[in-house]
Amino acid sequence: MQKHLTSTQNLSEKANYNPKLLDFSAKLWFIITTIGQWLFGVYIILVYQVSTFTGNFEKWNTVLPKGYVPNDFRGNLIVGIHVVLAAIIVIGGPLQIIPKIREQFPTFHRWLGRVYVITAIIVSLAGLIMVWTRGTVGDLTQHVNISIQSVYIVIFAVFTIKSAREKYFTKHKMWALRLFMVCSGVWFFRVGLMAWLIINQAPVGFNPKTFSGPFLSVLSTVVYSIPVSLILLEMYFYAKKAQNQRLSYLTSIIILLFTIITAIGVFGATMGLWLPRI
Repeated sequence: MQKHLTSTQNLSEKANYNPKLLDFSAKLWFIITTIGQWLFGVYIILVYQVSTFTGNFEKWNTVLPKGYVPNDFRGNLIVGIHVVLAAIIVIGGPLQIIPKIREQFPTFHRWLGRVYVITAIIVSLAGLIMVWTRGTVGDLTQHVNISIQSVYIVIFAVFTIKSAREKYFTKHKMWALRLFMVCSGVWFFRVGLMAWLIINQAPVGFNPKTFSGPFLSVLSTVVYSIPVSLILLEMYFYAKKAQNQRLSYLTSIIILLFTIITAIGVFGATMGLWLPRI
């Protein structure tokens, strides 16, 4: 009897389920994220790619510590590959997710997808090599966390390709979204950092000279090794599947909260990091 009542209640909740707020919050987050990633992509092109193709490699060091090291051809090549291909990740990623592009330009979607996945693997491996051989800002915790992210990228890229080849398109879409989230880790880190600085009006919880401290340890953890973005995505998937109104509202509110934080971070990064360096 109890089982029957529970089943009836679940059916009633699904019948009254309205996904509008959940869909709105996800779309709003995606719009803000797309704008922010494309701004970051333009920044990468204007700062890194122009200097790379014009031979002005010293400009890398205005942003990346040890970005360019004289007489280190292999290391410089790895850094160059990493920054040149990074623009494909931040510009091409959102293009892969926009439904109308997938539906109206399927050939473009497939070829961009292949380029995106291969680029993601190359960029992540190049970044991994940079962290442990060239050195970068931050402490050991940050380096370990970003290394874990590289593992996620390779695994999710493999499953994205596998599901597409097997024509499991629902699974393919889910794995592609997971890949997009972890590929956006570096962008999330910058946006999260700038949102924190704007909210606190000071570098609270870390030393800006050594670029280390408890806040950056926590931020790198929730961005790279235990990605909040991935957790929210899984919550979104589950809320859509469960069709439970209360769960849908809760997920929507959390996504909207992170959308506000993302918008603040995008504004801060654009005005404080990207525009001044172009």
